[in-house]
Amino acid sequence: MTAWTWEHEGYDPADARLRESLCTLGNGYFATRGALPECSADQVHYPGTYAAGCYNRLTSEVAGRHVENEDMVNLPNWLPLRFRLPGEAWLSPDTAPVLDHGETLHLSSGLLERRTRYDLGGGRALLVRQHRFVHMADPHLAGLRTEFTAEGYSGPLETEAALDGGVTNAGVPRYRDLDGRHLTHVLTGTADADTVWLRCRTRTSDVRIALAARLTSPAPVTHRHDRPRALQTTRLELVAGRPATVDKVVALHTSRDPAISDPLHAAVDRVGRAGSFDALLEPHLTAWDQLWRRAELDVPSEAGRILRLHLFHVLQTLSPHTADLDVGVPARGLHGEAYRGHVFWDELFVLPYLNLHFPEVSRALLHYRHRRLERARAAARDTGRRGAMYPWQSGSDGREETQKLHLNPRSGRWLPDRSHLQHHVGSAIAYNVLQYCEASGDEEFLHTKGAEMLLQISRFWADSATHDERLGRYRIKGVVGPDEYHDAYPDAAEPGLDDNAYTNVTAAWVLGRTLDVLRGLPEPRRRELAERTGLDDSELDAWDHISRTLHVPFHDGVISQFEGYGELAELDWRGYRRRYGDIRRLDRILEAEGDTVNRYQASKQADVLMLGYLFSPAELQAVFRRLGLDLDDRTWRRTVDHYLHRTSHGSTLSGLVHGWVLARARRADAWKFCQEALQADIADIQGGTTGKGIHLGAMAGTLDLVQRGLTGLETRAGALRLDPVPLPELSSYGFTLRYHGHWGVRLRLERGLLEVTVPSSGRSPIEVHLPDRAVSVQPGETDRLVLPD
Repeated sequence: MTAWTWEHEGYDPADARLRESLCTLGNGYFATRGALPECSADQVHYPGTYAAGCYNRLTSEVAGRHVENEDMVNLPNWLPLRFRLPGEAWLSPDTAPVLDHGETLHLSSGLLERRTRYDLGGGRALLVRQHRFVHMADPHLAGLRTEFTAEGYSGPLETEAALDGGVTNAGVPRYRDLDGRHLTHVLTGTADADTVWLRCRTRTSDVRIALAARLTSPAPVTHRHDRPRALQTTRLELVAGRPATVDKVVALHTSRDPAISDPLHAAVDRVGRAGSFDALLEPHLTAWDQLWRRAELDVPSEAGRILRLHLFHVLQTLSPHTADLDVGVPARGLHGEAYRGHVFWDELFVLPYLNLHFPEVSRALLHYRHRRLERARAAARDTGRRGAMYPWQSGSDGREETQKLHLNPRSGRWLPDRSHLQHHVGSAIAYNVLQYCEASGDEEFLHTKGAEMLLQISRFWADSATHDERLGRYRIKGVVGPDEYHDAYPDAAEPGLDDNAYTNVTAAWVLGRTLDVLRGLPEPRRRELAERTGLDDSELDAWDHISRTLHVPFHDGVISQFEGYGELAELDWRGYRRRYGDIRRLDRILEAEGDTVNRYQASKQADVLMLGYLFSPAELQAVFRRLGLDLDDRTWRRTVDHYLHRTSHGSTLSGLVHGWVLARARRADAWKFCQEALQADIADIQGGTTGKGIHLGAMAGTLDLVQRGLTGLETRAGALRLDPVPLPELSSYGFTLRYHGHWGVRLRLERGLLEVTVPSSGRSPIEVHLPDRAVSVQPGETDRLVLPD
């Protein structure tokens, strides 16, 4: 194992799903899990292929109710390639003796290498070596090279390659009571002597999908069609010790593609024009080289190796190809079917990294939200409110995709799902708009689509706030915060909580920042926006008043997660850990006992502490001052300590946020949580969840922890502002940025020294602000700055 490889040795069926997720290959347009090509979907393996933004909606009967769900569709499987000795069973690690087995993920080149030696008996063995790519230069292509070597014998080997349209969505056991048959009208055919095709469509969304596969072999290739599969066979004559190679090149198109007429014609044409496997490798490798240069990350030791794996998976899900698509940020990447491929608030943890490397991708992801602005406005109107109410879970068209019921696997009961009350997703979108515009300098977006989203999100918050005469403040009631455990008061008839601190503080911040943006618009543009939306000065005055008077509850000298939180019972944390060991999903444990987490001061993940993730200490204090409240360092540290001891970390994002916050509030404890964030997927710390898809927000968030968290990097008022907090375990590192049109700006921190290099260009110098001074770094120059103690 090296700094640029990720290796798995030996074969263990229990680890297969985890390996398949971590060995997924993709290019931002589509991705395929790292399943073995000779293995079908079963209890051990799950070869899934997913195209970004390809969804379908089905209705299932669950617990006596008809439940509608939209899923990211598992597309026809292009991987199958199986082999056997004539007249014998097909070989696979689950059915034949394996002498040795290993898989190597080459991060630098986006290649998955596999080697297996099958024991054929009688001193004979078959060595199988494979290389696989999902092409990073041409997003519609993928390739599989298989090299067979006979050991201790010579003789024939039968191989069968396929395009399989008989797949379903069955990758998550908890969803198996739901209808997963998304594909219909599967047809197959032959395009050429070495090329077959398959086409189908989704049952409800009517997305047309087509694949074409070209098989190259030293022996003749024959084809047959056993619907829903297109099959290609070849009989190799193996000579002992002499490799025989079979190459499979595949093209994938859907009717959602830009500049598309017929996906089938496009797929057949593309695979016909594609070069050989070797010829395709060169542009693929070049594309990966360019990505790594733009996202250069130099972190030493094991932490650096894990961060490179995280960056690899972020780039496979959201690459420059994403800029051409109408897609959001799938919380579990394009790596599996967990969360049904939905878009949550995870872009809050992803875009800050992309903004400073691939701003064109960030812009496209914000376009996804803007295209669904009218749907969000309709959702607000349906609840009697103005503005835009974005959904907690989004898919194809922006309607609320949160399921009505969710299954507790501990109790076997289907329970109401109230997470649609997490309206703070709107604040996350507003935060991303502002972060993107500050990092990229994209005033055109800010003045047009960005301003429109900010206006409607602010209008929703203002209309959601009700004035409390007793408090003399505004309140936002009936919501759920980031914690997610608490969705109602104990024994309450209706769901929702009042005055979630995170919700109210971020709403106040959004209102204030939106006022700044609107006031800064060019007068003609502001007039256009006011005319289109009916905005007037009285509404702006109301926003300003609400942004200064939203209620933030406190108890015992700390910020309350919500009104009444301090009156909840304390949980016997030690007792539950002793009884159950892993209590990350404390909500499921308590429900199975007939209890509810709503009764306790216990959180699934960071909630109040998310404020310390979004805002620097100075900015957070300024938000509280605007609210007429004093948040000194002592109060914030008490708040951090309070929730640190009452959080079960049932989300991979929780360790990330705690590590980020503790780096400034309690440095000695920060690394423990940083380590947990780094290990979340590679160690599958949530006990089997990674096999259903990686956690993209946590992966991107660890990259941003190095980029912004430890450096204190902010992009505000046209300057790079840095306030580093060196951790003993991570005190030396470097990375490159793209900032306001400057490509390849390099920052390196080491032993109290900050080095800033700005590559030559015709652009203006970059302003760099430290706590004690400001400097201007000219293009073509390197400045070495001694950091204050």
